[in-house]
Amino acid sequence: MSRQNFPKQLLPLVGEKTMIQQTLERVTANGLFGPAMIVTGDALRFSIADQVAEGGMAARIVLEPAQRNTAPAVAAAALLAMKQDPDAIILVLPSDHLIANTVAFHTMVREGLAAARAGYLVTFAMQPSRAETGYGYIHPGAELPELGPARVVSQFIEKPDAEKACRLLEAGHFYWNSGMFLLSARHFLAEVEKYAPAVLTAVQESVAKQVSDLDFVRLDAASFETSPNISIDYAVIERSDRVATVVGEIGWNDVGNWGELWNVGAKDADGNVLVGDVLTYDSRNCYVRGEERLVTLVGVENLAVVETEDAILVVARDKVQDVKAIVDQLKAGNRPEHSLHPKVHRPWGFYQALHNGERFQVKQLTVNPGAKISLQKHFHRAEHWVVVNGTALVTCDSVEHLVRENESIYIPLGTVHRLENPGKVPLNVIEVQSGGYLGEDDIVRIADTYGRQGDNSGK
Repeated sequence: MSRQNFPKQLLPLVGEKTMIQQTLERVTANGLFGPAMIVTGDALRFSIADQVAEGGMAARIVLEPAQRNTAPAVAAAALLAMKQDPDAIILVLPSDHLIANTVAFHTMVREGLAAARAGYLVTFAMQPSRAETGYGYIHPGAELPELGPARVVSQFIEKPDAEKACRLLEAGHFYWNSGMFLLSARHFLAEVEKYAPAVLTAVQESVAKQVSDLDFVRLDAASFETSPNISIDYAVIERSDRVATVVGEIGWNDVGNWGELWNVGAKDADGNVLVGDVLTYDSRNCYVRGEERLVTLVGVENLAVVETEDAILVVARDKVQDVKAIVDQLKAGNRPEHSLHPKVHRPWGFYQALHNGERFQVKQLTVNPGAKISLQKHFHRAEHWVVVNGTALVTCDSVEHLVRENESIYIPLGTVHRLENPGKVPLNVIEVQSGGYLGEDDIVRIADTYGRQGDNSGK
């Protein structure tokens, strides 16, 4: 379900809202938090903006021009926060975590504030419920008088093997490292300068040369790309002598694999977690998710079965970590399933592949109210558009046509064209492409509302 261009943060894996929407909801309550900031890659900017708006929330979206892991991302956020408040305290949250008890989570944040204001880099340690090999661990040390319940971190432990995980659980004073941080922006940047100066130099220049792009903040590419590719843990947290932790129980899970979704899901009498149109017989302790079709299981145990429109996964529940080996095969084979869903989101809406044949393919286009695709042309294909519902304003070589429900229009090869939704409801169009080459890169953008002239990724 998670693809390179549509990762799990944008999926409703637990409940009806997506992971990033749930994360934003946690920091829009009770006056404790200021405006949210999302740091993400360029390819996800419109999908994330849509989900923020969909959830009725607001966030400042900052675009990284290259993947450089979490240390540069958090440093950029700290610099931007300090432009608004020199004494800013930032709460760093991965956008794909599950937190069942929001009230307890807010309590943990409050308990860490005094230590963060005093210059400590505050981590959040979770009470372990099992011997887990997928998480790192924290060993709290001395208490910090007058700084609430926060304690100095005496040791970080990398993800252990099964035997060591059992020993850590039995010891009773080791906790899961959640990967969430509460930081004084100023003190955090001082630690970055001390332990990872190349990161700070690159990010400072990149933030200084930022530009506004529609509603996004775009960091400078040339300087950002000079930053080392390093996590906040390796760059600073595990090296600093100013790290504290707050221990709590908030129903936390990083939803790292399908096994975790079985752990947190509501189970039937046979221990199965069933999502979608699913039937089982004589089957136990399985996680089954049907997205498009009926899924049935008979006489099996301890499986994770996930069905989507273009792929089906069947894996033993104790082997779910090995799914990455299949992802590596998809990537090595340059298969589209590695990066794209059949439904591809665009700033104007989305398109979805319905059928592929010899020299033709069929798609559904859904254009949001007031939105328009780029003014474009194709060298190798013609297109036929049928309006299913809504009203389309279609430009063909400078001539505008109003195309209504159950009407159609033909776009000859090489015609400069554009599809626009002038109405107040979504516009749905069936597109039939025909020609010798039907790849999404057969496109020349003449003009684009969303600044994508150099992008040849389609529509």
